[in-house]
This record gives sequence, C-alpha cells and structure tokens, in this order.
Amino acid sequence: MQAPRKVSSRANLLSAFRATGADLPYGDPLVAHGVGMEGYFWRVTDVERGRVLIALIGVNDDGAGGNWATVGLGAHPNGFLRAGALDGASASIDRLGARTDDGCFVGGPDSVHVDLGPKAQLDLKINNAVRWPRRRFGGSSWFQSIPALNQYWHPHILDGIAEGHAIIDGERWDLNGSRVYAEKNWGRGGFPVAWWWGQAQGFADPDACVCFAGGRVESGPLGVEVTALVINAGGQFLRLGDPILSPVKAEVSDEHWLLKSRSARWEVVVEGEAPLGGAHVLPVPLPAERRNIAAALEHLGGRMRVEVRRRGGEVVWSGTSMLAGLEHGGRERAESEAARRGGRPDGAAGPVGPLPE
Repeated sequence: MQAPRKVSSRANLLSAFRATGADLPYGDPLVAHGVGMEGYFWRVTDVERGRVLIALIGVNDDGAGGNWATVGLGAHPNGFLRAGALDGASASIDRLGARTDDGCFVGGPDSVHVDLGPKAQLDLKINNAVRWPRRRFGGSSWFQSIPALNQYWHPHILDGIAEGHAIIDGERWDLNGSRVYAEKNWGRGGFPVAWWWGQAQGFADPDACVCFAGGRVESGPLGVEVTALVINAGGQFLRLGDPILSPVKAEVSDEHWLLKSRSARWEVVVEGEAPLGGAHVLPVPLPAERRNIAAALEHLGGRMRVEVRRRGGEVVWSGTSMLAGLEHGGRERAESEAARRGGRPDGAAGPVGPLPE
C-alpha cells in the first residue's frame, strides 16, 4: 500500500512545482501550469498575398475561483482587430489546449477555431508542423526551471502549412498553403514594465523561422534583463540567450529592433523596423482585476533582416522578411499611442463583457 502513496506524493510535488510556472528540465511546457495567465498565440503568414493573421487567447485566473479569457483576432495589411475579455475559460492539463466556455475560441495542438462575430472568424488546421526539438530546453532555456518568474516563453510550432479560411472584417481569406507559427507564454499574470518580441517567416527560404522574446525576468526582488532568440533556418537550429554562454544584446524602440548575439560558434544580428502608426494596440490581461489593458504595440507587417555567421567566419544564412511581427510592450507607451489615435475602441482594453463592435 506504500507505493501508490509515494507515486501520489511525487505527483503532488510536481504539480506544486509547476504551479509556480516552472518546468523540470526537458519537461512539457505546453500543458497548463495553473498560474495566473496561460497565453496561446498563432500567426499565419500568407507570403503570396502579402497578408498576416494572428489569433490569441489568454486563460486568466482571477484568484477568486473564476477564469476568464483575453481573446483577439487581428490582420495585416488592413489593420483589423477584434479583441476583448470574455467570462469563462479553461486551459488543458493533458496537452496544449485552451478554450472559452462558450466555444467562440478553441485552440489545440493542430487546429484553431475562432468565432468573435460575423466579421471575425477563423477555421485553421495546421499540417506538417515543425515542432520544438524535445532534446532541447524550452524557449526560455534554463530560466524555464526557475520558479515564480513573471513570464515564461516557448515557441512550439516553428513552421506548419495552413489549411482553412478566415473571415476578416467581413472578407473571406483563403489560408491554404500559408505558413503557421505558434507559441505559448505564461506566468503569475504580471508582464514586465517593458518587453520586446518578434517573429518572422516569409523569407526567400520558405522553411525559415526566426523568433525572439525579451524583457526583465523577475522572481521576487531579483531580476535580470534577458532576450531569447531562436533561428531555424539554413539547416541550423539555434537557441541563443543564455546570459553567460550566448547573451543577446537588444536595443529596442517603438519603430526599431536590433539584436546581437555571440556564442562560442555563432554571431547573429537581427534588425527590424516598422512605422509606429501601423502598429496594432493589443490587449494584455490583469488577471485579478478581470480586465484587459492596452499594453502592447505590435506590427504585423514589419521588415526583419537576419544574418547568421560562424564566429569569425563566413555567413551561414541570411534573409529578409517584409511580413515580420515586431512588438514593443509597455502600458504607458501603448496607452499613449491609443490616445494619440483618439482612443479608438479596438478592444485592447476593457473589463469582462460583450466584445466591442
């Protein structure tokens, strides 16, 4: 009778550890941890038509026994965004998955269904997915095993082929053959004071994918500014951003991104640019307050140039995408930009309730 109790005890310890947001080395970061916010994000790049679509859901715990969702569907080049906060949501503890209780947003390992009204719908199936290598640490590297950080990040689909369609501002978009990227982020519910993010497909090499995420990682009174950079291109998979072995230096503004990294083997430069006026103002949740705030300026069609060299040697891979996602996060700058636009009701902010028209 002792063995079952030992197994149960180990399971309880693991569950308690994961509830801090952390994972054991080589653990599965895709299942729900039980923290204040579990976020899921998909990006579809249609190179042929010059279009990009994003879908997002955050499953938020208000700390009083209630879950609610941050949801959004946005597009480029028409600047469309429908977003808001909905009551009732859940994240799967068995596999990657998130859904609202009313079924208007359901995301899983290989599919996404969104119905945010007659002008904002998505039916997406992901084929031939290139998933994160299980032999590697996650996107946040060994930071992923540190408990109680404010944010963790993990890109889990680096490439896939889209099958399906979307309704964007009433127009039907055929997505068949477009490239798909997907990631997950989670944490106690507090975002850094400022952060930066980017992702791009649409290079001359159609299989290439580049993504990065950075900000101030904090646990209690301790904190450090880090940037994680992932490149899957030219037959190489690079994960850079270890503060000691492969630090990434980031210089970021609302319109420019410059990342440089050097490891024992590689030298990488990533440059991005996009005009502020073309950015979407995306929602960020305050889980305990059951409301979203405008806190992320995200460009869906920016320019990204990447160069990968062997250290002190030749260029191994380089590429430019004109359909890059580039984000600069921070509440003050996002609210200022929203006000400059006349407080446009794009759904980036607001309490739980019906989505804005």
